[in-house]
Amino acid sequence: MTDVPEVDYTSTSLRPNWSSLPSAVQQALAVALGTEITAVADPVGSGFTGGFAARAQLADGRQVFIKAAPSGMHAYGAYQREAEVVPQLPAVVRAPAIVATAQVDGWFAVASECVTGRMPGTPWTIDDFDRVTAACEEMAVALRPSPLEGLKPFGYLVEDDVAVPAQILAGERELPLGLQPWLPRVLPELAELAAAGPEILVGDTAMHSDLRPDNMLIDESGTCWIVDWNWLTLGPRWVDWAGLLPIAQHQGIDTFAAIKRSPLTADVPGEHLDAFVALIAAYMLKNADAPPPTGCTPALREHQRLHAWTFLDWLAVRRGW
Repeated sequence: MTDVPEVDYTSTSLRPNWSSLPSAVQQALAVALGTEITAVADPVGSGFTGGFAARAQLADGRQVFIKAAPSGMHAYGAYQREAEVVPQLPAVVRAPAIVATAQVDGWFAVASECVTGRMPGTPWTIDDFDRVTAACEEMAVALRPSPLEGLKPFGYLVEDDVAVPAQILAGERELPLGLQPWLPRVLPELAELAAAGPEILVGDTAMHSDLRPDNMLIDESGTCWIVDWNWLTLGPRWVDWAGLLPIAQHQGIDTFAAIKRSPLTADVPGEHLDAFVALIAAYMLKNADAPPPTGCTPALREHQRLHAWTFLDWLAVRRGW
């Protein structure tokens, strides 16, 4: 595989400190928690938004993880959605429990169970890949059929991105700079694969839909926890796990063998996997050279480029590009 941009997922966000949050937000959250917030750590560096996110110590001895954002920021709606979704997840899905929420003066804050752990995939190891794979397999069983009502299909998230390769071919969209030199040659096949995605990616499993290493924690016991549940959709049970494969392959994991072993994908047609990966590559190609959306950090575009590159490389091996 070719050279690829690297992203330090422990340092991708630009978050405010606790002291900069309005006192009304701090006080409302303390009331919701039923005790004082005695100490708050420095904000975490992962993620791509400017929403507040940090570990906090409570006067009653508990530790929680607090997120907060003002209206108008993407994180505001994301935190609200997560607070709504997590209580509906089956217990076998290891998502930190929601402890309390508060809404005041145009801000939303949520406190969740505090999990001490480390981010997998920095880089991927065989042990961590196996742990995450097991968690994805368990999650897929628990979330099929979906225990949540009203979820939109996965295709809803990417419906505007299906045509990106075709638009590049037609000269309607610029090809992002700095990607593989062979990409223009394979754009017709990439466009065909991506276009097939929405019809293939249907199912009755509730999916996280944004599973990546910085949305996971592995605790001291080896348990894999999954966070940031704000993009749930309906689709095939294998999609969350398959989205991790190109980066893992780039970092030395034999994901092609893993596909044959895992019950998630052992019976999935190869064209279906390739169509999914092509569609996500198209998603990552979109606006890769543009400034990040309001409220997001420049690291979002670095993340896009890394994923576009590794997803394309993964397809190149499978399809002889």
